[in-house]
Amino acid sequence: MAHATGIKYLKEKSLPLMWCPGCGNGIVLGALVRAFEELGLKKHETVVVTGIGCWGKADDYLLTNALHTTHGRALAFATGIKAYQPGLNVVVLMGDGDGVTIGGNHFLHAARRNIDLTAVVVNNYNYGMTGGQVSGTTPAEHYTTTTVYGNPERELDPCAVAAAAGANYVARGTAYHGWELKEMIKEAITKKGFSLVEVASPCPTHYGRYNEMKTALAMLRWLKEKAVPLKTYEQLEEPEKEGCFPVGRLVSRDAPDFNARY
Repeated sequence: MAHATGIKYLKEKSLPLMWCPGCGNGIVLGALVRAFEELGLKKHETVVVTGIGCWGKADDYLLTNALHTTHGRALAFATGIKAYQPGLNVVVLMGDGDGVTIGGNHFLHAARRNIDLTAVVVNNYNYGMTGGQVSGTTPAEHYTTTTVYGNPERELDPCAVAAAAGANYVARGTAYHGWELKEMIKEAITKKGFSLVEVASPCPTHYGRYNEMKTALAMLRWLKEKAVPLKTYEQLEEPEKEGCFPVGRLVSRDAPDFNARY
């Protein structure tokens, strides 16, 4: 049995990828295009909307329709596309800074409206492209170029926000779990309503250097250790949960989506 490669969705002439060695974005992109292939998505019926940042460069490599937008506003543009052409498959690629820090207001209301979009947010825990500054998802007390004494603020949990705001599908994966990530993206695309797939993928160039993940291998080992399947995580005692986070399908419901109301 031949496995999906996703190569027909990629601009081979644009390769190799521009991301830093050890960056998880290539793994996420691979999972995305394999999901497209296994779902049989037609390129002309699929629109990938991106914002600014490292992960926002993913549209450079895709042969689907693509729209590269402004920082924090990818979901606003995607909402317009889906409202005007409900039959399109609209997938929004954002980083944590783009998606839920600068773009937090759009993120909240896209989930509240439950519009039929799929958001893939790569959480690298800092602003990777602009120098490793603190973002809304940087863990408390962790270090960045602008929090050299440790982040004094609590981190934002994108999955918890999406779930509380009313998203129909919420899942979290990691750059270590590529196969599982592909399956989550497939579920998210086929689920009506707003779907979020958050991908934990610490930036090895900036965040990792300041937080004892000085190599990509160390980052992958950290993800393997700290990412715990949801059912297992729920059975842990509170002290055992310290520093860990649940992965897998976190929310799946069938509330009416925005497009179905009109």
